[in-house]
Order: sequence, then C-alpha cells, then structure tokens
Amino acid sequence: MQSNELIGKVPPYNEEAESATLGALLLDSESIDVVLNHLRSGDFYKKANQIIFQTIIDLYNTGGAVDILTVSESLRKADQLSVAGGPGYVSSLTSEVPSSANVEYYAKIVSNMSIRRKMLKIAGEIQKDAFDMTSESRMIIEDAERKIFEITDDQHSGAFSSAKEIITETIDGIEKLYHTKESFTGIPSGLPDLDQMTSGFQKSELVIIGARPSVGKTAFALTLAGNIAIHHKIPVGFFTLEMSNKAMMQRILSSEARLDSNKLRTGMLKPADFHNITEAASRIYEAPLYLDDTPNIKLLDLRAQARRMKAKADIQILFIDYLTLISSENPALPRHEQVAEISRSLKSLARELDIPVVTLSQVSRDSEGKKPNLANLRESGSIEQDADVVLFLHRDRGIERGRDDGAPNLIETELIIAKQRNGPVGTVEIAFLPHYTKFESMSRMN
Repeated sequence: MQSNELIGKVPPYNEEAESATLGALLLDSESIDVVLNHLRSGDFYKKANQIIFQTIIDLYNTGGAVDILTVSESLRKADQLSVAGGPGYVSSLTSEVPSSANVEYYAKIVSNMSIRRKMLKIAGEIQKDAFDMTSESRMIIEDAERKIFEITDDQHSGAFSSAKEIITETIDGIEKLYHTKESFTGIPSGLPDLDQMTSGFQKSELVIIGARPSVGKTAFALTLAGNIAIHHKIPVGFFTLEMSNKAMMQRILSSEARLDSNKLRTGMLKPADFHNITEAASRIYEAPLYLDDTPNIKLLDLRAQARRMKAKADIQILFIDYLTLISSENPALPRHEQVAEISRSLKSLARELDIPVVTLSQVSRDSEGKKPNLANLRESGSIEQDADVVLFLHRDRGIERGRDDGAPNLIETELIIAKQRNGPVGTVEIAFLPHYTKFESMSRMN
C-alpha cells in the first residue's frame, strides 16, 4: 500500500545531471575513475542512461576508446541502440555539458537522487511488511535497519586510494606512534603486555574471550571496558546478558575506586571510603560507556541495538557478556547450529559497524584443571573459525598470593592468545585482584 499523496508522483531524479554526467564521460574518458567512486549503472533513473553508462564502463574496462562513435557502435552491435534512445540521443549528450570539469558534481547529484529512490523503495517495503501480520515486528525493524545501512555502505564501494595517499597516512601514523611512544595501532586494552602482542583491538575483528565459569571472564571484560572508556575516553558499548546494569556498575565502581566489592554490596564502608567513591564516580560519570542489560536478548534485537549505539554514541568497540546467552532466531535448530549462526552474525556485525566486537564464551568441561585450547570452545567449532582473535583465561583456582606491602592479595592468571589472525600467539601474565574484581598487568604488580 502507498499513501494517497505519493500515488502518481515521479520518483526523484535529475535528468539534466544524468545527461551531463554521460556527456562529460563521452568528452573525457579519464573522468570515469572519478565517477565510479559515486555511481553504478543502476543509479541512473532512465533506462537509456543506464545502458549507455554500462556500455561506457565496458569499453573502458576492455581498453577501448570511449567517445560518441565507439559507444554508438557498441550499442548497435549489442542491439541496444534503439533502447538507449537511438544515435541522435547519444550524440546529443555532449551538447548538454560544455566540459568534463564538473563531472564529479554532476555524479553526486545523480547519486543523491538514487539514494532518495532507494529510500522510497525501502519505505514502501516497510509499509507492505507492516501490513503482513505473519511477520514479527522486530524482524521488520531489523530488516529495515539492515537495508538502510546497506545504502550507506554502498556509498563507499568502488573507492580506492593512490600509493602517495596511503604512504602519507602511513608515515603520519608512524610519526604519531613515535611521539606518543605507543606500540599499538588499535584500541588499547589498558594491559601493556597484551597490547604489545596484539597492537590493540583492531576494527572489524571478532574477539573471543574464553574461560571456565568463575575464572573471571566478566571481570576481565569490565576491566578492559573500563580502561578503554574511563581512562582513554573511547566510546564503549557493553551488553550484559547475565547481570543487571546496577550490578555491573558496582563492579566498575569497586575496580575504579579500588574498594572491596563486598563492602560496596553490603554498605560496610568507612567515612574515608566515600572520598575514593566520589572521585571514582566522577571519572565514571564522564566516561562514554553504554550498558544494555536486556536478558535473553534475541540476536536480531542485539544487532539493532548495536547499530543504534553506533549511530547515536559512535561506539568504537562492543563487548558482549556472553555469546551463548544470546537467543537464536531459530530455536528449532540444533544448538551447535544456533551458536554457529550467532557467531557468524557477530562477525558480520563487526565488519558492518567497522569496530571490534569482543564476546565472552564458556569453554568445555574438558579443560577443567588444564590450559584451555581452541578445541574447548563450547558448542560450535564455528566460533574458532569466525574469530580473528581468541583469548583464554587460565589460573589455578583458589591460589592467592599475599603481598609484602600489605596490599590486597592477587591471583596470578595466564592470558593465553590462542589465535590471532594477524599477529603472534603466546601467553601474557596478568594479575587478578579478587577484592576489586579487577585485572592488572603482572609487570605492574612486581
């Protein structure tokens, strides 16, 4: 169905801009590279213009000359000349534009009109789906959001960079690293030994953090999220499927204020503790950290909420606690297939939003008492396949090390980098401070 005010209306297009773009290309085929950054044949409204543009591109790709004669002859051989408006129309295109100097400006107008037509098409599909009572509302919303994001993604297709542009950016990055003395290119975890091996969390990567229950997966993820959001001011999204936002915030406050988490939960505090709480709360208040504690969240809902976090808060990294608590859209499937679907979708989400997605996962009981490996990832081998980085936490349960200086005890923990698609694997020693539910670099504790 369509609203009455839209019936009979011609979709948005600019005939002059379409003709001027084609005319400029016929005058100067060197402009084709510029235009391809913005347009494909389907972006033209008139069928004749679509055919002419595609013919120009085909000639250019095969190394042929591009002008009125060659394009007309190519159309004639393909028996498309009449459909493309005839020789008279092709010849008239160059008279629509004095030169090719403004071809990119014309192409952007054509692209803008194409985007508007795509939006109208999506709006019509949404309207149709909304009247289909067999479809769930949230699935309609997810589909609509995906289609709109695809329009945005399409605007980046076909772009390329010259060597001189890339080398300039590369040198700038090297100089920045030299002056800041930072050895990583991605988002810093706040654990120097880990960052040294991974160069930080990289865009578009799916990172899996695995461990047995009660080893500290959530505490580790919160430590990383706090380091990134509070101390580096980088926007962070965090889905907590097992705890409430309030419980999560108590952990973050305990970690940041360096106060015993049990005292915060029970209120058994000293007057002097409130100074630390106030200072820590002030730092957390200013942090770009965004939490969502929806329990049993559906995969489609999680993806939709992540897109909103990206659009509204420009999150640069996303944490999910944890993978197997996400509800599949196909509950009738075997569990390993459900997990495979979730894993693939999260990898796709990382690429779509161009941010790291860090997901916690339990490992199988087989790893109890020994170092976990990739085969221990629970319920699906696709997690290992889809992940760009896999980290495991491993420690001997219940063994705390006392401190000579009277500081709270720590538990030595191994952070095992079991897989890194673009870097080395190995083990990093870190320290778990159970009183603060916080992890720190072991090198800093010594």
